[in-house]
Amino acid sequence: SPMGSRLLKRWVVLPLKDKAMIEHRQQAVGALLEQADRAAELTSHLQEMGDVERMISKIAAQKASPRDVVQLRRSLEVLLPIKELLEADQNSSIQLLGEQLMPCDAARQLIAKTLMDEVPAFIGKGEVIREGNNSELDELRDISKNGKNKLLEIQQREMEKTGITSLKIGFNNVFGYFLEVTNKFKDQVPENWIRKQTLTNSERYITDELKQLEDKILGAEDKILEWEQRLFAELLAQLMPFIEPLQQNAAILAQLDCLLSFARISQDYQYCKPVISEGLELDIKQGRHPVIEQQLPLGESYIPNDVYLHNEDQQIIIITGPNMSGKSAILRQTALIVLMAQMGCYVPAEAATIGLVDKVFTRVGASDNLSMGESTFMVEMLETSSIMNNISDRSLILLDEIGRGTSTYDGISIAWSIAEFLHQNPAARPKTLFATHYHELNELAESHERVRNYHVATKEVGDKVIFLRKLTAGGSQHSFGIHVAKLAGMPKWIVERAQTILGELEQKNVTDVEENKARLKAAAQSAQYQLSIFDTTDPATKAILEDLENLDLNTMTPVEAMLKLSELKNKRKG
Repeated sequence: SPMGSRLLKRWVVLPLKDKAMIEHRQQAVGALLEQADRAAELTSHLQEMGDVERMISKIAAQKASPRDVVQLRRSLEVLLPIKELLEADQNSSIQLLGEQLMPCDAARQLIAKTLMDEVPAFIGKGEVIREGNNSELDELRDISKNGKNKLLEIQQREMEKTGITSLKIGFNNVFGYFLEVTNKFKDQVPENWIRKQTLTNSERYITDELKQLEDKILGAEDKILEWEQRLFAELLAQLMPFIEPLQQNAAILAQLDCLLSFARISQDYQYCKPVISEGLELDIKQGRHPVIEQQLPLGESYIPNDVYLHNEDQQIIIITGPNMSGKSAILRQTALIVLMAQMGCYVPAEAATIGLVDKVFTRVGASDNLSMGESTFMVEMLETSSIMNNISDRSLILLDEIGRGTSTYDGISIAWSIAEFLHQNPAARPKTLFATHYHELNELAESHERVRNYHVATKEVGDKVIFLRKLTAGGSQHSFGIHVAKLAGMPKWIVERAQTILGELEQKNVTDVEENKARLKAAAQSAQYQLSIFDTTDPATKAILEDLENLDLNTMTPVEAMLKLSELKNKRKG
C-alpha cells in the first residue's frame, strides 16, 4: 500500500538501535512466516485498502473529494476482517496490532448514510448525496429528472379543462415556458391566463403554475449543486473528530504492510533470522547482496561470503583484488545486512550475529562538486574527514578505494595513515572494511594486531582471468586492470600496448625499489660519518643516528623508507 511504502522508506533511513524493539518486529515477521495462509489473507485485504493517510490529510484540510471519502468508507469496511485476523493470532506482537486498530463504525455508517456508493470525482459532475438526507434536495432532483413529465401533465389538464385541443407548451429564451393557442380557440382562453405574445396564427400565454414550475426547472441544477456542496461540507466537518483514530489505524496498517513484506521476501529468498547482540561482533555466514542476487541472469547463483569483524581481534579487514571481482559488492552487502537486521527484517545469509551498530559510514564511489570548487578528491577527503571525526566503538565503516584521486604515493600514504588511525585511536575502535588497490596496505597486518588481509579470489586460465567472487584470507598482488579494459571492448592495439608498457613499468619499479634501498643505505652511512663529531654535543642528532643504525634496509618497503626519511627530517628540524 502507499502508506506501507512510505513507512518502509522511513524504516530504511532510520533503523532501530534498541534490541527489544528489533526483536519485537522479528517476532511478528516470524509469526507471519509460520502462518502463510493468514498472511496471504491479510495481504489480500491490504490490497483493497486505499491510501488512508492521504485521505485523512485531505479531510483534515477540508479538501477531500467525494471519491476520497467513499474510499475511506470501503477501507473501514476492510478493516474489520483485518482486525479479526490479527486478534485471532497466537503471537502477542500480531495480537497487539489487532488490538490497536479502531473500527470507527460511527464514521463508516455516517459516510454510508450520506454518500452514494458510486460518486464522481468532483461535486457537480453527478449525484453525490444519497436520497433521503434532505427533502428539498430530493424535490429538486425529482423536478430536474421529471420536469418534462410535469409540463405534459399541465398541458393535458388544461386541455381537458378548457377544451382547447390544439393546446401546446413551448419554450424560448425571452418568455421561458408558455401555452400556445391557435386563433381558432382564443375565445376559450381562461381569464387568469396572461397573454405574452401575439403571432399571425396563434397567441402565447403564461400561468402562475407554469411560471413556478419554470423557475424550479431552470434553477434546479444550480440549487442541487449548492445543496450537495453544503451537505458534503457538513459531512467533512462531522468526520473531524475521527481524524486521530483514523491516523492510528493508518499507522498500524502501514506497520502490518511492512511486516508482511519482510515475511514474504524472507520466504521467497531464503533469508535467515539474525541474532541481535549487545556485543561488538559482526558475524555473517554466507552473506549475499539482496539486490544483486535478484538481478543475476537466469541460472546464475550469487556467490555468498563470510564476514567477521570484532573490535578486539579482527577490527579492520583490508580487501584487495582485481577490478570487477566483487570487492564493492562485499562492502555494500555487509552494510545492507546490518541495516536490514536493525530494521527488524530477516537477512540474506545462512546465519548472522549482529552486534548493535549505531552508525554506518561509507566512502564509496567518486563524485565532484565543481559548482562549489570541490574536486573529486576534495569531496572524498571531506567525506572521509567527517567519518574520522564521528566514529564510535559501535560504528561500521566501509572505505572503498580511499586515496585514488591523487598521486600513487600520496594516496598510499593517506590510506595507510587512515587505517593506522582507525586501529590506534584510543577513543574508539570501529569495525572497518577497507577495499583498496594499494597492495602495499597488506603490510599493515604485519605490524597491527587487529588488521587482517583478505582478497577476492581469481583464477588465471591462459591469458584469461576468471573472477571467483570468493573472499579469501591473505592479500592480493594483482589488479588485472588491463584485462578489465579488454572485457570492456577496448581496441586490441591499446590493450597490447598497455601490456608492453606495464612490463616496462614493472621492471623499472623493481629497479627503483633496489635503488631506493641503496640510496637509503648510503644516506645512513654518510649521516653516520658526518654526524659523529656531534655525538657528544647534539642529543637530537644522536637520536637520529641511533634510528638509522637500527634500520633493517633489507626488509623495508619503499613506502616505509619514504615515511622514515620524512620522520628523520622532521626530527632534525625540531
